[in-house]
Amino acid sequence: MPKATTLFVGLDVHKDFISVAHAEAHRSDPPVFVGAIGSAQADIDKLVRRLHSTTAQLVFAYEAGPSGYVLYRYLTAKGLDCRVVAPSLIPKRPGDKIKTDRRDAVEIARLLRSGDLTSVWVPGVEDEAIRDVCRARDAARVTLKAAKLRLKSFLLRLGLQYTGRATWTDAHRRYLARVVCPTPAQ
Repeated sequence: MPKATTLFVGLDVHKDFISVAHAEAHRSDPPVFVGAIGSAQADIDKLVRRLHSTTAQLVFAYEAGPSGYVLYRYLTAKGLDCRVVAPSLIPKRPGDKIKTDRRDAVEIARLLRSGDLTSVWVPGVEDEAIRDVCRARDAARVTLKAAKLRLKSFLLRLGLQYTGRATWTDAHRRYLARVVCPTPAQ
């Protein structure tokens, strides 16, 4: 039978695995490192069942990172309390330079229990889709600009200079279509 206490669960999330630690509320005991689990939903379900067998109230937290908000959405859809924390807002002890998955999970559990973690806003699926489109558009724009610069530099090294008024207009594109490089390799 589960106890009526809260269990604060710290997660250190990676692509292939998740390191897990937990700390009981209203206790001064250090957090307990559970171990590493897989990052698949079946592994997370197994962890939740295992932790629910010890207590009914679970609170999860993990650092925001490249894995995104999939874990947050999965846990909250199951009715669990989950928080995403900005790594820059996690209090650090001076001189504590060692970072391991175990230490990170234990530290997140400890700070979650003490209330010292600041959650970040988690965007909705639509907001994240718009953000992805904007990032892809910006990356394409930067790539196009670099490609244009490389082409102009290449032509300048060959001594082929466009004498028109503005580059990348229809007239400039017609000029580029007529350019003949001095050697077949070019």
